Amino acid sequence: MTRALFIIDVQNDFTEGGALGVDGGDAVAAGITGYLRAHPDRYDVVIASRDWHDAPGADNSNDNGGHFALDGAPDFVDSWPVHCVAGTVGAQYDPGLDVGLIDVHIRKGQGKPAYSIFEGTSDDGDDLPAVLDKLGVDDVDVVGIATDYCVRASALDAIASGRHVRVIDDLVAGVAPASSAAALREVAAAGGDVEASDGRDLS
Repeated sequence: MTRALFIIDVQNDFTEGGALGVDGGDAVAAGITGYLRAHPDRYDVVIASRDWHDAPGADNSNDNGGHFALDGAPDFVDSWPVHCVAGTVGAQYDPGLDVGLIDVHIRKGQGKPAYSIFEGTSDDGDDLPAVLDKLGVDDVDVVGIATDYCVRASALDAIASGRHVRVIDDLVAGVAPASSAAALREVAAAGGDVEASDGRDLS
């Protein structure tokens, strides 16, 4: 069995003070770092995703496929404030996350809406399924931000790909409590597990 950890979107724009900051985001970044340092042999590979959106441009001509609300208020379902623009501070990993612990970096978005890590590509240009197949990954733990959006989408896609999936409950942060709880129930209903970082089953 080859086990991977997916670290989803632990970026400055998604932690406190960012364009779409989530309460508890900084704590999740630090928690993931502490967890990996405490368990250096738990994972065969650590894979981290980042939103990496195109800049809107001086004339606001690029809304990244409708993902950025440039001509009106965002609906926070399909359209969002500008965030995680490629090369900006907001797109960088939160400073509490030790990037030296990451083996593979995945960028998603790049001109179009993207929520799941499975929609991104590695620095080598490989899509995630190709990366996982190359490494023989069949077991995946998921942590990061936000529980009710990109963590949810990534976990469900990992389950759909035929892999055993766990979401680590105390290493995720969501936009809202109700939708985050619903997302974890959906993951469990799809066949995934929800566990604490100490291994307790919370499904």
